[in-house]
Amino acid sequence: MNSKLNRIRKKLFHSRHRHAPGTAPGTMVAHPGFPDTAIHLLGITAENRKEQANATLDQVKDFLTEWPVVWISVVGLGNVDLISKLGEIFTLHPLTLEDIVNVHQRPKIEEYDNYLFITTRLAQLKNGDLDLEQIGLILGRGFILSFEERATGCLDPVRDRIRKPLSNRVRLSSPDYLVYAMLDTIVDAIFPVLEKYSDQLDRLEEDVLSNPAPSLVNQIHRLKHDLILLIRLFWQQRESLNQLVKENEKFSNDTRVFLRDCHDHIFQIIDILETFRERASGLTDIYLSSLSNRMNEIIKVLTMIATIFMPLGFVAGLYGMNFDRGASPLNMPELGWYFGYPFALGLMVAIALGLILFFRRKGWLGDSLARNSRQDSVSAEA
Repeated sequence: MNSKLNRIRKKLFHSRHRHAPGTAPGTMVAHPGFPDTAIHLLGITAENRKEQANATLDQVKDFLTEWPVVWISVVGLGNVDLISKLGEIFTLHPLTLEDIVNVHQRPKIEEYDNYLFITTRLAQLKNGDLDLEQIGLILGRGFILSFEERATGCLDPVRDRIRKPLSNRVRLSSPDYLVYAMLDTIVDAIFPVLEKYSDQLDRLEEDVLSNPAPSLVNQIHRLKHDLILLIRLFWQQRESLNQLVKENEKFSNDTRVFLRDCHDHIFQIIDILETFRERASGLTDIYLSSLSNRMNEIIKVLTMIATIFMPLGFVAGLYGMNFDRGASPLNMPELGWYFGYPFALGLMVAIALGLILFFRRKGWLGDSLARNSRQDSVSAEA
């Protein structure tokens, strides 16, 4: 399990490509694991919409001239040349393009003269492992650019809302509201992950109390690592979103009202994550306490067995002494008794039953022992 956890950590580290020290600012180098780049266009008006999958750069220019609001969705960061040419169309700063391709950025807001650059992260579970995907959003005058590492489908709900009838607010509002809708969708994507972690915590608590196996320690440690990572992520999300909630000329007052609601969601998420982290930290204490109680019960049972057999061993050793009865009438005269052997066995049985009855009345054996064990487990959980 430790080797598996180390492999996961190495995978997470190496999946975030970093430049070599001394590389010039604005350098774009695609990670070899990134999929090829695809552009999806969505032109929006209050009355109509138009979509174009696998669009070319010429089609991007056509959409910009034909539609008042255009959403350019870029999925996959493998084609650096295409992304660079796209940046030339929208006059994006080289540092912005570098941050888009080098996906180890923390959530942040950067404001330029003609656009606003937002970096955020999407938290998902893939095969039971926490996966963090960087998503870059650019809000300009009449256009929105979104950059995803790979096809996650996280922004599909926003597209579905745009495809709905005219009463939909996304179609009727300005581009800044569309950016809010994307941010809100990305933030809310954590709630299914939190449900999974809640179920995992419940299962771990049951396993720790019923069967504190050593393998549970690795699971608890891995869960705590994920929770700490998410807490740090959403504190950064909170700080960046707080910049948008404040006065920002690229977001209208109406949209900032909705951004405050998204800001509240992040507070709720942080509270839930903090609670989960406390529960996970408590699981280690419960595990050690349950393991200690279990060991104490085992030692108690073995001690009672040894205590029962100690007088029995004394009786057997006493009658096993080889004294010569012919040398003296005092040398174990009961060995010549007709009922000597049944008497010795009966004495052993009586001693054993007497000790068992004594242990039971003291509450060290039977139902009282199980009840005490349950009380110890409840106390450890509390």
